[in-house]
Amino acid sequence: MERPWLDNYDPGVPREVEIPEIPFTKIFDDTVARFPRQTAIWFYGRRISYQELDALASRYAGALIRHGVSPGDRVALYLPNCPQFVIAYFGTWKAGAIVTPVNPLYTPREIRHQLSDSGSETIIALAPFYRHLEEIRDETPLRTVVVARIQEYMGWGLRGLYTLLRERSEGGRPRLRKGDLAWLEFLRPPNGAASVSLGPDDLALLQYTGGTTGVPKGAMLTHSNLVANNTQCLAWIRPVLREGEERILSVLPFFHLYGIAACLHLAVLLGATMVILPRFRMQEVLQTIRRTRPTLFPCVPTAYIALNHCADLRSDDLRSLKFCLSGAAPLPVEVQEEFERRSGCRMAQGYGMTEASPVTHLTPLVGKVPPGSAGYPVPGTDARIVDLETGEEALPPGERGEIVVRGPQVMRGYWNMPTETANVLRDGWLHTGDIGTADENGAFFVVDRKKDMIISGGVNVYPREVEEVLYTHPGVREAAVVGIPDPYWGEAVKAFIVPAEGASPECEEIREFCRARLAKFKVPKEVEFRPELPKSLAGKVLRRELREAAVVGTPERAADAVEGGKSR
Repeated sequence: MERPWLDNYDPGVPREVEIPEIPFTKIFDDTVARFPRQTAIWFYGRRISYQELDALASRYAGALIRHGVSPGDRVALYLPNCPQFVIAYFGTWKAGAIVTPVNPLYTPREIRHQLSDSGSETIIALAPFYRHLEEIRDETPLRTVVVARIQEYMGWGLRGLYTLLRERSEGGRPRLRKGDLAWLEFLRPPNGAASVSLGPDDLALLQYTGGTTGVPKGAMLTHSNLVANNTQCLAWIRPVLREGEERILSVLPFFHLYGIAACLHLAVLLGATMVILPRFRMQEVLQTIRRTRPTLFPCVPTAYIALNHCADLRSDDLRSLKFCLSGAAPLPVEVQEEFERRSGCRMAQGYGMTEASPVTHLTPLVGKVPPGSAGYPVPGTDARIVDLETGEEALPPGERGEIVVRGPQVMRGYWNMPTETANVLRDGWLHTGDIGTADENGAFFVVDRKKDMIISGGVNVYPREVEEVLYTHPGVREAAVVGIPDPYWGEAVKAFIVPAEGASPECEEIREFCRARLAKFKVPKEVEFRPELPKSLAGKVLRRELREAAVVGTPERAADAVEGGKSR
């Protein structure tokens, strides 16, 4: 198949790139100036140009300032993928404040922790999430609550239909507490436009991650970090793209840094259009692809698995794609090969972490890629394998050790956590906690992931957090959580429980208990009761034994998929 955009591609990506010392707002302003009429957002029939997006973001910034937001304050975005997220994201920066995205799947308990830890006094929330805020807001620093509705930026026809059907199913609009504001009311004059001057070393994002321990921590990412990482990635992919012409299918969640980087940031760098969907629903994704003909589709392996097995996928549905980027979880070779066969486009794989803004490695878009490789370090990034004992000795090609990286995209540290920062940032190197190898040509391979971490559908699940909830159940004496293979999600959560004396809890009882206290993707899919857990002589639970025992009897879960894909 002819792929004219690859004609001039040079697989020899430069080892170094020149990274401008500017805040990300300068890139945004430049794109608005160069592509004022280009569509920035395409959302259910509504198009918003870069010029209009800039005006909305400026009005939003003015509203923040009028409501007491000062430079350096944290503003929480409790939103799914929607235009309000994009407006608030860039508008928060215009006000000189720091963005902290909140996972819409979080329970009130999890939201309370993030808001309290970050000190966020302002939050933008979607209407259906308002009730969750009401449960915990008096235990947080919140002063200003703005409530948005998903249909506010839809096309006229869809807006009316959605309002009628959705509000009926959700019991109508939420009744706002006195002082809380609706989104459109918040943006009304006399707010005016505003923009605060920022420097490259100012904090841009407080992105929460569990890291290697499962304790939620706010990774402090500066404007310089984000500009550096996007410059690095753009040098890698620029030869296959044309500024002002690309369309990015943006279904990756914006609350995740992968979604922010691969959709919001990349779109602004290229003057591209974000075709936004709130979540992955197979039929909606197919209809959107046929209608908008995207050229880029960054996503997670589960999405590509779903498309590979979708009976409704036509032979030409994916032919507009120039390339796809898979990240957040390992991409099986057979999944990549089948998707490339169906689409005719090249699929790249990325590796990284929140603490690195997030990309450190990418596979090349042309030429041979070593099977199973996580890629090569992006320009301006050093990476090596070090011994597991001290983390100081660099190992030769082929030997297993910890992957460590350094570069201008590495975070400043964890918010108010100097000890945790010192544990992962040592002598300029970010210790990833991932075990891997490197070959003689510099390709990296991830052998094992962060200690005991589960990656389900591209989302991190930390066993310790699930276990802490299980231990609060009166019928649980001991608990251990591991990841088990799942044909759709990649991994599923399984809990092993030793019941308390005299107690006989049921599997569904345990799952229901967790549903009330954890985001849905963290709830165990399977629960197994045991008289005891395997332990070392030191009393440490041997998770590897549990994982190996679980894998032997793991049932097929492909039948759980709905229309070839599931939403959570």
